[in-house]
Amino acid sequence: MKIHHLNAGTMCPIGRRLVNGSGGLFQRARLVCHCLLIETKDGLALVDTGIGLDDIAAPARLGRRWVRQTAPRLDPAETAAEQVRALGYSLEDVRHVLLTHLDRDHAGGVPDFPHAAIHVHRAEYDMAVLHKPAPPEGRYVTGQWSHGPHWSFYGEAGEDWFGFRGVRALGDKEADILMIPLAGHTLGHCGIAVRSGDTWLLHAGDSYFHHAQLDASPRMPLMLGYFQRRGDMDRDMRIANQERLRALKRDHGDRVSIVNSHDPADYERCRCGGHPLS
Repeated sequence: MKIHHLNAGTMCPIGRRLVNGSGGLFQRARLVCHCLLIETKDGLALVDTGIGLDDIAAPARLGRRWVRQTAPRLDPAETAAEQVRALGYSLEDVRHVLLTHLDRDHAGGVPDFPHAAIHVHRAEYDMAVLHKPAPPEGRYVTGQWSHGPHWSFYGEAGEDWFGFRGVRALGDKEADILMIPLAGHTLGHCGIAVRSGDTWLLHAGDSYFHHAQLDASPRMPLMLGYFQRRGDMDRDMRIANQERLRALKRDHGDRVSIVNSHDPADYERCRCGGHPLS
C-alpha cells in the first residue's frame, strides 16, 4: 500500500519562534495541512482535504479573522484536487475521503471530490452538520458540505488497536485502514491508522500540534500552545488522548509512526521517506 504525503494548505502566521520553535519573533511561521493519498484495492483514499478550490476562490468564507491570523497561502496548486491531478489521477479516482474532523482547514476540499464517500465520526457530523449539540459560533464552515456529500458514519465500537478502539474505515474492502476515535480537539475527532505489513502510520489529526509533545518530556512553542488550547472542545479529553499517543510512541514506536496535521517537521519527515509506507 503506497501513501503520497500532500501539503494541502500552507499557513504562515506571524511569530516563527513562537509557532515553529525556531527563527525570529517577527518572521512568518510555516504550518502545513498534511493529508494522505492512499492507493488501495478500492481506488484512492484521501485522509483530510486541507483548503479547497472553493475556499481559494472565495477566501472570505473561511472567516476574515481566521484568514488574518493564520495567513494561508491560498495557492490552487497546493489543493488536494490539483495534487491528485498532478500525480496523473482524475478526481473520480478518489473513492473515499476520511476526515479527522470537519474544521475548515481539514474539510475545505470536500466539494472537490463529489463522487467520493465522506467518512467521518458520527459525533462530528451531528455537531457540525446537524448542530446537535450546537457547535461554538463560527467553528465550522458549513458551505464546505452544502452540496450534500455522500456521508459514511462511524461510532465508538470496534476492534482493539494498541489499546485504542479502532473501526474498520472501509469495511472488508480494506481492513488495513482504521478510524481511531481521539476526541478532544472536537467531539468527533479521529485519527486514521494505515497498515502495511507489520508497520502502521497513524495520522493523528489535531490531537497534538508539535512533534515534541509526544516526547517523554513534552514541550511546545508558546503561540502554538495557545492555538491548541483555543481550539479545544474538551480539553481534559484532548490531554488524556495526547497522553495515550505519547505512551503509544514510547511502547510501540518501532511499529507505529505518528504524525499530525500541521507540524512541518512531521510532514517533511514523511515526504522525504522517513516512514516505510511513504
